[in-house]
Amino acid sequence: MGSGNSVNANYKYSLQKSENAFKAAVLIQQWYRRYVARLEMRRRCTWRIFQSIEYACEQDQIKLHNFFSYLMDQFTPSSSKERDFISRMFISGESFKEAELEKYCDYESLEVPDSYTGPHLSFPLLPDHATALLEAFKQKQQLHARYVLNLLHETRKHLKQLPNISHVSTCYSEEVTVCGDLHGQLDDLFLIFYKNGLPSPSKSYVFNGDFVDRGKQSLEILIILFTFLLIYPNEVHLNRGNHEDHMVNLRYGFCVGLIAMSRVHGKKILKMIQNVFCWLPLATLIDQKVLIIHGGISDTTDLDMLEKIQRNKFISVLRGKKRKESNRNVEIQELNGETKVEADPPGSETAPSLPLQPRPSQAPSMANKLEFSRWVRQTVQEQIDWCRRLVDISESEDEELTYSSMVSLTDLDKPCWTRQEECKQILDILWSDPMPQEGCRANTVRGGGCYFGPDVTEKILEKYNLQFLIRSHECKQEGYEFCHNRKVLTIFSASNYYEIGSNRGAYVKLGPDLVPHFVQYQANKTAHTLTMTQRQGFPFALISRVEESAFRALREKLFAHTSALISAFKVYDKDNTGRITLSNWATAVESVLHLGLPWRMLRPQLVRSTADGMLEYKSWLNDLAMEQRSQEHIQSSLLEVIYRNRSNLETIFRIIDRDHSGLISFEEFHQTWKLFSSHMNIELTDDGINDLVRSIDFNKDGNIDFNEFLEAFRLVKQSQ
Repeated sequence: MGSGNSVNANYKYSLQKSENAFKAAVLIQQWYRRYVARLEMRRRCTWRIFQSIEYACEQDQIKLHNFFSYLMDQFTPSSSKERDFISRMFISGESFKEAELEKYCDYESLEVPDSYTGPHLSFPLLPDHATALLEAFKQKQQLHARYVLNLLHETRKHLKQLPNISHVSTCYSEEVTVCGDLHGQLDDLFLIFYKNGLPSPSKSYVFNGDFVDRGKQSLEILIILFTFLLIYPNEVHLNRGNHEDHMVNLRYGFCVGLIAMSRVHGKKILKMIQNVFCWLPLATLIDQKVLIIHGGISDTTDLDMLEKIQRNKFISVLRGKKRKESNRNVEIQELNGETKVEADPPGSETAPSLPLQPRPSQAPSMANKLEFSRWVRQTVQEQIDWCRRLVDISESEDEELTYSSMVSLTDLDKPCWTRQEECKQILDILWSDPMPQEGCRANTVRGGGCYFGPDVTEKILEKYNLQFLIRSHECKQEGYEFCHNRKVLTIFSASNYYEIGSNRGAYVKLGPDLVPHFVQYQANKTAHTLTMTQRQGFPFALISRVEESAFRALREKLFAHTSALISAFKVYDKDNTGRITLSNWATAVESVLHLGLPWRMLRPQLVRSTADGMLEYKSWLNDLAMEQRSQEHIQSSLLEVIYRNRSNLETIFRIIDRDHSGLISFEEFHQTWKLFSSHMNIELTDDGINDLVRSIDFNKDGNIDFNEFLEAFRLVKQSQ
């Protein structure tokens, strides 16, 4: 009996032990699930903050462009000198005639010194040149300006022969690899090539735009991509993105970084890159079934029109209003054989119309064969030039017929589109984003392009007999994302885009069956240097780091709008107590910042908890000011204005600084100030402007650098 009792006790003990172990396992599982859920929620909130602030900056860029466009519409130059300056600054500053561009960017005049230890290029390029470039850039070496300009010259020559929409077939290679935004992150490109292999006759690549800006190695990425493009022209395809745009580059760092990198020849390289960008194809079609575009589509997207647009006219698609409708009407009348000449009323200013068809001069005697031959050549050239102007072929490209100009010449009987219609087509495919709702509406978040719904996608796919669209333009946490019933695929190749650990990068491979296969990665050097103990807590530590970065950016944004926030808070503080409810705080903050963030969820990270659920908003704003003042020793009201306007101030400075020297000449400032003062109805004499510019030149070197520009702005605000 004793033995039986012992067995019973052991059984009960084992059962109890198992039960406790089971309960412990359930508790651990519940705790882990809550932990993962909290991490995911924090990650999503962090993501929303980064994305909202990014899109708000893009919206500011569009607003700034619209402001300058408005100034241009209202400003009437009083002299040919002013007209030339304003035209050069805001309208056609980038356009060079062919011969002028070749002369300005003459690479043959540059000598490579014997002390140069970087890679060397000779044309035509070979695969060994590409390999040497990759190794050199891994060793942080730079390519000499002569080779850079030579490469850009050859790239431009090649791109000019390409159609607006590239056509790729999987019949000639095992698969096609599509990469999204790289944004100057060279490590991501290295990782793609390491995982997937270098471009070759059996490995085709499509790079879907946004090669530059934000990252620090934009030029290196362009050099590598252009090199492979010239070595494998049938296997490497480049699409234009919204950041292959001069106006966007002025704001997001590529222009400044390039000039800083090459002080002597940076301006020439930048000018050549601007011209190369406008020759990049707009889209790629794989097997006539998969359309690859950088941004998206709209309900008015017309691939037939995109095929025929002379794409090089649009150095910046943010500069759409460049020619008045009256000019287009004159062109159409000329094309239809009509002429309509009306005398302009005295004192009126009209845009210059196209000249009438030139009448050939009287032919000389055929006895003088040399003179007669010269007359024939001149007459033919005049007629060709006139035809070119009618079909809107840029004078800057008058040395050779390009693909798009040949299309224009052979389609004189087709509909004539206005420049604004053409610009909208390009703007939509470079700037648009998909949305889950039906329809198509303006993309007010970015400030350009549109939001398109699944019905718009279905309509375009059906119209052109396509299977699905591949686009980029949006950072995705996993590097890719499907939407619209898997008919739209977003691919983004810049990992750690907002902060280390914020997102993965990805590329997609398509075989003859056109079934997408994804490869994800994270080019994260920090992760490789962590100890084993640190790796165990890496996800939490990484999210904390990313989260901290996001909230720091958000607090800067809040601080930059202190004055507007106080006004919004007072609406809910009728008795002027200096206190509002936390719910009203969230509503007021959104009404000022318009970021679309879940403020109630973010509140614990931004506002200290209170026992009665009320917030002393002045104290809270003072805390924000103290945090920012610890970084810059300026009184808070000035700092607020500078934080809010710094990006715009930098962009304005770079626009005025046409030669990208980092300095504004007195003449540039003088003419620009006349533009602003005319808009603001400020009467200031030339002597007054000269006094103003001399007062801003603090170090008296005859130029204004950005620090002087910013200091003058700060002092003006301080005096107010």
